[in-house]
Amino acid sequence: MENTPLNNFIDDFIKEDLSEGVYEKVHTRFPPEPNGYLHIGHCKALWIDFGTAKRFGGICNLRMDDTNPAKEDVEYVDAIKEDIHWLGFDWEDRFYYGSDYFEKTYEYAIELIKKGLAYVCRLSAEEFKSYRGDLTHPAVSPYRDTPVEENLRLFEEMKNGMHPEGSMTLRAKIDLASGNFNMRDPVLYRIRYIEHHRQGRKWCIFPMYDFAHPIQDALEGITHSLCSLEYEDHRPLYNWVINNVSVPSHPRQIEFSRLNLDYTVMSKRKLRKLVEEHVVSGWDDPRMPTLCGLRRRGYTPESIIAFCEGTGITKVPGVIEYSFLEHCIKDDLNKNADRAMAVLNPVKLVLDNYDEGRSETFSVENNPEKPERGTREVSFSRELYIERDDFMEVPIPKYNRLYVGGEVRLKGAYIIKCTGCEKDENGNITVIHATCDMESRGGNAPDGRKIKGTIHWVDCKTAVDAEVRIYDKLFTDPTPDAADKDFMDYLNPDSLKVLSGCKVENMLKDAKKGDKYQFMRLGYFCADSKDSEKGHLVFNRTVTLTDGWAKKAK
Repeated sequence: MENTPLNNFIDDFIKEDLSEGVYEKVHTRFPPEPNGYLHIGHCKALWIDFGTAKRFGGICNLRMDDTNPAKEDVEYVDAIKEDIHWLGFDWEDRFYYGSDYFEKTYEYAIELIKKGLAYVCRLSAEEFKSYRGDLTHPAVSPYRDTPVEENLRLFEEMKNGMHPEGSMTLRAKIDLASGNFNMRDPVLYRIRYIEHHRQGRKWCIFPMYDFAHPIQDALEGITHSLCSLEYEDHRPLYNWVINNVSVPSHPRQIEFSRLNLDYTVMSKRKLRKLVEEHVVSGWDDPRMPTLCGLRRRGYTPESIIAFCEGTGITKVPGVIEYSFLEHCIKDDLNKNADRAMAVLNPVKLVLDNYDEGRSETFSVENNPEKPERGTREVSFSRELYIERDDFMEVPIPKYNRLYVGGEVRLKGAYIIKCTGCEKDENGNITVIHATCDMESRGGNAPDGRKIKGTIHWVDCKTAVDAEVRIYDKLFTDPTPDAADKDFMDYLNPDSLKVLSGCKVENMLKDAKKGDKYQFMRLGYFCADSKDSEKGHLVFNRTVTLTDGWAKKAK
């Protein structure tokens, strides 16, 4: 986090403000709406908010934007806090709710009415739309010139629950002919008869985000309100609110492009549908782009921060390849994950010339990237498990694994030569037979002959059973979120495959929830944070070993 260079346009603006004395100290905020779990798109925003403040020696607030009471829940509040802490950021004692400012926001609305800058409009929702105007015709409201005293009375009645929901709104009096439709007398308050998760039934009028947000920023002393690009057209309204109510400070809004990822949906409404219709097991399903889902799949905070840094901070909208996210976690786990041997589709291999009563161990490095991680002893005996795909009775051209009459190296152990196989009544191979070159301990041929193939294995005597979940992209289409598509039509039927009866080496029996490994030749895996237990191991595949993004980048 500290290594992010000061070379983006947000930093340039901030350095300019500081040099000119506009602000003494940088103060940002991250304002998530607690109506769902944070996803990878939110991660970019919080990385920018918290990271920018940290680089400039400033501070960052965490504020729950709970001005819309219909969808908020304390479950989401707790999850958001957990995700931010997991990424390595902290707000210390600066945790707030937007609803903390309802009383003050109401007072500012009264101030605008008294200044003649706000009025109660009694247009219905349908009338409001029809009177909105277009690029050549201004908007219309027959209530725009209502006297101040009547507006104050009507607004008080709205607050006291004396009018039906949707029958009235409080609107700012700005410019009905503005080319920016956000400035055409936007709604500041609406009536909603609904219980708020913190305020209960105290309020039946609620401020719109565009009115509440600048006030909240100003009351907290925020200097730079960093937000995604869709709020660029809202900036004139943000500034109008700041300039027309008596707030104690004047924040500056700066916009950046939001993060979009291919093969993914980012809408919380759509993610909620996936959860509610049981397409996934929950918000933390490892196929979800939520931070808790990525964490459960085996992603690390470091890999996600590296991903954000790699995508950069720009004003240019774009879509990031999912393979770049995978590249970031591979790069991290390649350096930090210990190696292990696991066989996901096992078939028994019998070394006929190896004494039945004999057993030995081989020393295998834990992580070739970090020699200081040392080695471990792996047991070896006459009967082993190997991958079914590592054997062909009759090999195809350029097949460098095991076949009848062919030789391969067992990783770290011996060179073996296949002599045949056994089959069941359906023709399925049940046992593979081979002989072991007892002079090749460690995998080196004593006569110097070259062995092209090396395969992994697990000792039958000490193997541990495991369930392995193979995850893939949730969608088959790179743009399932496009406006002209129903994202549910592009669900990947093969996004999850559950493999039972897998065999893993003995040392994995003590794997703790969240422990991460490279299963040799297979990919990176982690012990599931919910379901994996001693005696019932469950591993999730985080990512494969091949790096499509790195190859493409070259």
